[in-house]
Order: sequence, then C-alpha cells, then structure tokens
Amino acid sequence: QVQLVESGGGSVQPGGSLRLSCAASGVRFALELMSWYRQAPGKERDLVARITRDGRTGYADSVKGRFTISRDIDKNTVDLQMNSLKPEDTAVYYCAVVARFVYYWGQGTQVTISS
Repeated sequence: QVQLVESGGGSVQPGGSLRLSCAASGVRFALELMSWYRQAPGKERDLVARITRDGRTGYADSVKGRFTISRDIDKNTVDLQMNSLKPEDTAVYYCAVVARFVYYWGQGTQVTISS
C-alpha cells in the first residue's frame, strides 16, 4: 500500500514563497505520474502540476511561471516550489501519485496566503 506524506504548508503573505514536499512509501512499482492538486473551500479539487517518470511537466494556467514541480525518482519524492503566491492560491494541497494505474492520495497540507 502506497502512503504519501506531505509537508511544507503554512501561511505567507502575498508575493511570498513556499515549498511543498511529498514522500511516498510502500512503493512496489514504478510511479508513472506524480502530481499536486489543490482544493479551495467550496470548490472542486483541481490539478496544479504534474510530472511524469521521464520528467515531463504540466501546469495549470493559473500557476504557470510561478510554480515548479520536481521529483526524485530514487527517493520517491515530489516537490512543489511556489513563488509569487497570491491570495487565490489559498487551498489544501494534495499530493497524488499513480502506480499501476491506481491513484494514491496524501492527507493534504494547508496553504494560506494572506496579508
């Protein structure tokens, strides 16, 4: 059973930066895809960024140029560097990975952008 543990959430002012990290354990198969999603109060969970096993990345339009996703295949970790944060980035951020066509989710970490 794959388990994901996120860290790095918190509260910062607009324009600030945060780095989220996610570590996967119990991995028995290659992780084809590692992603970050977020869910704001009263809204659906949306994809923020994803990275494939061969390093291809994709981002939501709202975070392009501000967020960067990266992964360490050997350590089964995925990070999300978030810069130039805006109040609308406030949400619970979830790590998600795909292994053998099955999605696994972390418990989420709160990110709050407020002055």
